[in-house]
Amino acid sequence: MRETNVPVVTIDGPSGSGKGTVAALLAKEFDWHLLDSGALYRLTALAAMNHDVDFSDEKSLEVLAGHLDVQFEPGGEGETLKIILEGERVGANLRTEEVGAKASQIAALPGVRKALLQRQQDFAEAPGLVADGRDMGTVVFPQANVKVYLTASAEERAKRRQNQLQQKGIDASFDQLLGDIIARDDRDMNRDVAPLKPADDAIVLDSTRLSIQEVFSRVVDVMRQNGLI
Repeated sequence: MRETNVPVVTIDGPSGSGKGTVAALLAKEFDWHLLDSGALYRLTALAAMNHDVDFSDEKSLEVLAGHLDVQFEPGGEGETLKIILEGERVGANLRTEEVGAKASQIAALPGVRKALLQRQQDFAEAPGLVADGRDMGTVVFPQANVKVYLTASAEERAKRRQNQLQQKGIDASFDQLLGDIIARDDRDMNRDVAPLKPADDAIVLDSTRLSIQEVFSRVVDVMRQNGLI
């Protein structure tokens, strides 16, 4: 169960807003725990595949999700995050189409969602937690000390994604990426369960014209104002 006296900072927002990078930088700077909530469904799917769990067996998947052995750690030089599943570092296989499809399948299971909700809350351990996701401040940690909703224009987020892919040697259409982002935003913001939106008491930051370092500095200022550092 979550330690109620542990400080929590939530960074919510759409894909490409920079929330994952900022969250990892904060965790590394203050030596706090880090939660990449978006990876948990993929990790549950990957663990199920590794253990040959039947994806039609909701009860087994629920148990697996509830006991998921995973750690998120700030990365070293040139990387923002390390993900450790059952003692082994997870590589690019976490982002494959197969894992993504399986993750989407199990995300629709109420038992798995419930188990992962508790699993996410269990990341709140001393000295503190930085949680990155889409419903961290609204659903998972509604009593968080600091809530940030980080956004950016769809065009800027598409440009960032295109640059990331090009750095990996992958050619991607800007128009296709922009369309995908707009469609995903629509799904996330209009879904029935935990829709993407700022918490009522969140600080909204638009990173369209801000560097990661500028966003980081602004969040640090808010943390300082709230007595967390």
